[in-house]
Amino acid sequence: MAKKVNTTTLAEMKKAGEKITMVTGYDYPFARLLDESGIDTILVGDSVGVVVAGYKDTLPVTVDEMIYHGRAVVRGTDRALVIIDLPFMSYQISIEDAKLQAGRIMKETGAGAVKLEGGVTMKA
Repeated sequence: MAKKVNTTTLAEMKKAGEKITMVTGYDYPFARLLDESGIDTILVGDSVGVVVAGYKDTLPVTVDEMIYHGRAVVRGTDRALVIIDLPFMSYQISIEDAKLQAGRIMKETGAGAVKLEGGVTMKA
């Protein structure tokens, strides 16, 4: 088995000028395929709401939905770093909310990272 990708691995790859691959995935079988293909990172995007659940946009996606899909993707990977989106209104209110939701997602899924959308200023 190849070395597990983590945030330190990504920093080392960036420093070395290496390309970093990322594909969005929402379920176990696709995560298996991506992981076996050598993809470095798999993003469980809140786009799952549109692509899988049929919502008209990503606004209705909940933290619980992200955890469900995140768990499936984590179970499907041995090597790739799994990154899970924080959905709308799970982090915008306060830094405390952001930490709580990010911690919950990481704890309940085993993901290596979470992502929040840009354009939001967060101060610790």
